[in-house]
Amino acid sequence: MPLHLTKVAYGCDSIEYLQERLALKAAHQPAFLTTRYLPKRHEEIVGGSLFWIIKHQLIGRSPISGFGEAEGGRVAIYLEPKLVLVQARPKRAHQGWRYLEGADAPTDLGEAGAGISELPPGLVGELAAMGLI
Repeated sequence: MPLHLTKVAYGCDSIEYLQERLALKAAHQPAFLTTRYLPKRHEEIVGGSLFWIIKHQLIGRSPISGFGEAEGGRVAIYLEPKLVLVQARPKRAHQGWRYLEGADAPTDLGEAGAGISELPPGLVGELAAMGLI
């Protein structure tokens, strides 16, 4: 089972805005974010996902395609520029990223919720914030 990361979607207050940011990054270059240090378990993470936290909820994931070098000696975490919605789960905000074991990762909405993935992302976010999905 792959290892995943969790990260706060800093500056994003909605699922739509996070989707727009990912699409905008992908339009100009491969989508990536930078971090100061290469995760010690980076080999286990490739093939896993970065789970995004918005308003203290794990709401979606972006598959991780690899690691590379970025400007200023930083490390780039390359992402597929898509957001796969997951069953929302409470998650405390934290700085940087944290590991998430595959067995502890929430399931995708497409697998568990019939028709939920067809709802507008804003509505899904509001339902998740209320704990209804």
